[in-house]
Amino acid sequence: MEAQRITLALEDHSGGFETTPERVRLGDLARFAEDVQAFLRGDTKEVDTQNLEVAVRKGSLAIQTEPVTGAPRLFADLRALLDGELLDGIDGKRKDVVERWQKAARFSSGLTYKISAPFLPRAVVVGHESDYRSDDADQWVQVERYIRGEIQDLGGVTKANARVRMPDGTTLNVTTEKNLLRDDTVNRLYKTAMLRIKAEYNVLTRELRNARLLEFVEYTNQVDEADLIRLMRRGANAWKDVSDPTSWVDELRGGSH
Repeated sequence: MEAQRITLALEDHSGGFETTPERVRLGDLARFAEDVQAFLRGDTKEVDTQNLEVAVRKGSLAIQTEPVTGAPRLFADLRALLDGELLDGIDGKRKDVVERWQKAARFSSGLTYKISAPFLPRAVVVGHESDYRSDDADQWVQVERYIRGEIQDLGGVTKANARVRMPDGTTLNVTTEKNLLRDDTVNRLYKTAMLRIKAEYNVLTRELRNARLLEFVEYTNQVDEADLIRLMRRGANAWKDVSDPTSWVDELRGGSH
């Protein structure tokens, strides 16, 4: 195949403005540049990105390479991304980048990544509507569960949602009905809250996606010492005739030593 110019573009409106070469958050620029380099190099480093000249194009933040030669795996992977959304057959480094882009785009409808080249009939688009994934990670089930986290954003002009910072530092976007937020009388912004949600749960990666808020659940992390002492006394009284609690529980479960 003849040499090809490859263009990798980031379209992002999530910051309240369009990301362009004239205005881009430094962290986004650094991450995107790292991703572009990793994608082009791949596991086999078939593209020498250290000496590869690029141009930053106007409009969205787009990095266009000088004509690339001698990269048959890269060209084959681009065709594979255009033909289907399963990532199992493509280079491992490129799969990691696309999975990372897909995860980011899934939680932000204003975020899209595009890869184009002259030999492709259309651009590869990783966005809110796409579903690039590894086959072994496609283990999503519907669950209903309780989550706890800090409410960092609440509301929305066209779509009601809550942005929840989880204990592990990740952020989960949770959609909801506007009337649920309208009728809620508690100021929850920047406070820890308990939420009951429905979501898709990945049994392998333990990720949650497409979460929907069912209700806020009131809870307290304060311990009432009087109640605790009362429960301990009740427990001690209930177990006072059991000489060996471990054997007793094991017998109830039908087990044996």
